[in-house]
Amino acid sequence: MKKILKNRWFRFGIAAVAYVLLTTVWSGNLWMLLGLPLIYDHYISRLFYRYVWRHNDALRAKSPLYNSIYGWIDAIVWATVVATLIHIFVFQLYVVPTSSMERTILIGDYLYVSKLSYGPQVPNTPVAMPFVYNTMPFSQSKSYSECIKWPYHRLRGFGKVERNDVVVFNFPAGDTVLVENQAVTYYDVLREYTNHYGKEEGRRRLYNDYTVIARPVDKRENYIKRCVAVPGDTLEIRNTQVYINGAPQEPMPTRQHLYIVKTSSPLTGYAIERLDVREYNGSAPYYYMSLTEEQAAELAAMKSVVEIVRYDNQQPSEDSYPHVAAWGWTQDNYGPIVIPARGATVELTMQNLPLYERIIEQYEQHSLTVRDGVIYIDGKPRQDYTFAMDYYFMMGDNRHNSADSRFWGFVPEDHIVGKALFIAFSKQEGEGIRWNRLFRKIR
Repeated sequence: MKKILKNRWFRFGIAAVAYVLLTTVWSGNLWMLLGLPLIYDHYISRLFYRYVWRHNDALRAKSPLYNSIYGWIDAIVWATVVATLIHIFVFQLYVVPTSSMERTILIGDYLYVSKLSYGPQVPNTPVAMPFVYNTMPFSQSKSYSECIKWPYHRLRGFGKVERNDVVVFNFPAGDTVLVENQAVTYYDVLREYTNHYGKEEGRRRLYNDYTVIARPVDKRENYIKRCVAVPGDTLEIRNTQVYINGAPQEPMPTRQHLYIVKTSSPLTGYAIERLDVREYNGSAPYYYMSLTEEQAAELAAMKSVVEIVRYDNQQPSEDSYPHVAAWGWTQDNYGPIVIPARGATVELTMQNLPLYERIIEQYEQHSLTVRDGVIYIDGKPRQDYTFAMDYYFMMGDNRHNSADSRFWGFVPEDHIVGKALFIAFSKQEGEGIRWNRLFRKIR
C-alpha cells in the first residue's frame, strides 16, 4: 500500500481526477483541461523543476536568510489563495448591519452564508485586492480593477432558491452609487431631484452635487432578506398580508409589523422589557411598536391597553416599485405581479413597461427607447419580451422597517450570493457575546 501511495503515476491519477471533477465538470468549462499538463509535469516529467525551480531550492539551502524570507512569503501566499478560494466558492461570513430581519436575525449576528447551496458564482471582476470588498480601507478608491470582466456564470450547487429561504444577495439598486452619501439609494435621490428641478436639470444638479460611480454586480453591497416569491409566482399584498399564488403566506413566528398602541396609562419599562419589545417610540396614550403577532396578542391583553391596531399604509406614492403613484401601490397593498422567469414571455405595453424596463435595460443589458407610443428594444419595435434570467421577490421579516423588493424591485439570479444557514457568532454592542445565539440555525 505504501508503494502504491508513493507511486508517482498513482498520485498523478488521483490529482488529475480531482482536478477534472473540481474544475472542468463542476464549472462546465472545457478550457480548464489546459491545467492537466501542469499536473502531469508536477508529478511525472518534472521539467519545470529541472530547469527552473531547482535553482530556488539550491538558493534556499545556501542562504538561511533567503530560506526564512521564502518560508514566510510562501505561507502567506498559500493562506491568501486558500482563504480566497473558500470565500469565493464555499462560504462567507456576513455581519448583519440593520434590523430589517429583526427576530429572525439580529444586528451583530455573524452568519454562515453557503455559496454551495445555490452554486458559487464566478467573480465578474477577478482582479481585486484579497480580503477587501469594493473600496480600500480608509479611502473611497476602488479595491478592484475592471481590466478583466467576466460574464455571469454560476457553478452547480446543491439546490436553488426556494420560498422562505433567507438569502444574501448583491443589492440590485447598488449599480450606481453616490460616493459622498452611500447610505442612500442613487435612484431615490435622482427621483427627488427630477421631481423638483425636472428631468434634465435634476440629473445635471445631482451630478454636480455628488460623485457618481457605477459598480459591477459582484461589487455591489450585500443585502439579506427572505425570499417570499420565486420565478413564476404571482405575488400580492393586501392590508399587510402577503399572498402567493392566491394563498396567504404561511405563518412565521418571527415576522414583525408596526402596531399603533393606545393606552390609558404609560407602559412601564418592565412591561416593555418583559414583552421583549426592541423597536418602539412614542409615549402615552400612543406608542408605535414593531411586534410579532404573539407579542401583539400579549400586549392587547394588558389592562392599560385600550386599542392595538396594525399599521396599514393606504397612501400611494412613488416610493413603491415601480414608482408610479397612479398605480396605487404601497408597501402594505401591492400588486398583484407575476415574478419574471427565465424563458417566460410577457406582453409589453406602455402601461406595464415601468415594471419591466429596469430588467430589460439594466439587468439584461438591452437598449430600450419609446417613440410615438412604440417600444423599441435594440432598435427594433417590440410588443413582447422574453426574460433571459430568473428573478426573485425579497422582503424583510421586520415588514415596516425593511428596504426590500417593494421599494426597488426584483432580484436577478446573477445577484444571488448564497443561503444563510446558521449564526456562527453574535455580539451585541456594549453587552458582549450573545452565547445563546451561537450556531443557531436560521429558519
